[in-house]
Formats: sequence, structure tokens, C-alpha cells
Amino acid sequence: MEMVMKLGAQSPVVIFSRSTCCISHSIETLIRNFGANPIVYELDRLQNGKELERALVELGCQQSVPVVFIGNELVGGSNEIMSLNIRGKLKQLLIRANAIWLQILGVDVIFGQ
Repeated sequence: MEMVMKLGAQSPVVIFSRSTCCISHSIETLIRNFGANPIVYELDRLQNGKELERALVELGCQQSVPVVFIGNELVGGSNEIMSLNIRGKLKQLLIRANAIWLQILGVDVIFGQ
């Protein structure tokens, strides 16, 4: 579990996925469409992927992938991310984590600092 938490803290947005999971790909695309650049760990391509997958389940994730960390916090899986997006809260969470910034009239505006 400690390794998952360390990896989850490496970037403002970290996604644990599988290369063959279409839901993981959709969540990654959604987050990238906001302008974020997540680190993506494809568990089926990592030597310790099975171990990381077990640790994610131990953390309480219903499904092992996708699992998303934003701002060093475990947000959850696809249901949680889609719910945040539908309620208009995903963008604000990404801004607070310094994962994205806005450009207003040609000036970069960074929030959360």
C-alpha cells in the first residue's frame, strides 16, 4: 500500500490503469481534455503490477482500475471521476491540485498557489 501512495504522490494527477481497459482510457482522455498531463501506470505492463493491483484493492477501490489520485489524494475509480465531472467539480479539483491552469487574455493564471 505504501508503494501505491508514493506513486500517487509523484504528480498532480496519477492514474492506475490497464492497457486493455477502455474505461481507463476514457478517464485518462477526460482528464487530458481539461489540459492535465497525468502520469499513467499500466499495471499489466509493470513487473510489480499484480502487487500494485492488490494494494489498490486494499485501499478500498471497488475495481482495481482505473484508480485516480489528484493532488496526492485517492479520488477513486471511474464512478467517482464521472460523478465529479457531471457535478462540475472535477475541473476545480484539477485546478486546486495545480494539474491545470487557465489562460485569460493571453496571460497564464495558475490557481492554488
